[in-house]
Amino acid sequence: MKRLAVYCGSASPEDPRYIQLASDVGAGLAERGIGVVYGGGRLGLMGATARGALEAGGEVIGIIPEALANSEVANHDCTELHTVGGMHERKQRFTDLSDGFITIPGGVGTMDELWEAMSWAQLGYHSNPVGLLNAFGFYDELIAFNRKMADVGFVRAAHQGILVHDTTLSGLLQQMESYSPHTPIFKMKAEDL
Repeated sequence: MKRLAVYCGSASPEDPRYIQLASDVGAGLAERGIGVVYGGGRLGLMGATARGALEAGGEVIGIIPEALANSEVANHDCTELHTVGGMHERKQRFTDLSDGFITIPGGVGTMDELWEAMSWAQLGYHSNPVGLLNAFGFYDELIAFNRKMADVGFVRAAHQGILVHDTTLSGLLQQMESYSPHTPIFKMKAEDL
């Protein structure tokens, strides 16, 4: 994996562990020679991820929508900063530039990015690993909900391994490295659906 998209919040929670986690993820990827593709902002966990990677000598590519770039939240310290027309183009660029996706804590926008990466993998728009860093138990309920969707039958057996998760970056990256792409819906027969 040469580059990973990192999905995370643009907010700065009161609990300092979240900002530190983001900085550690950025640095940890850079130390492994993995570039960061992220939302291009300088605030919150996004900014901390970028700073952590840059301070560790890593590559950081920011993809920011024009409306946000014009509101002075863009991080001009990135190795590359691309301004795009909107959110759909932003997520397509994440997919085009990355060999996988890591989601760390965040809010609604982060969830939108995670679920779209999973959905696109399920359909067959990409075959890259989708990782969830469950630090501090932040995503316990989301992991349980994903399992419930599978148990009820809304996630096919062939797609239940799309989301990989761990509580540490090292463990998550190991799982992502060994990820075996599944059969996407686009290649399934009607009787398999």
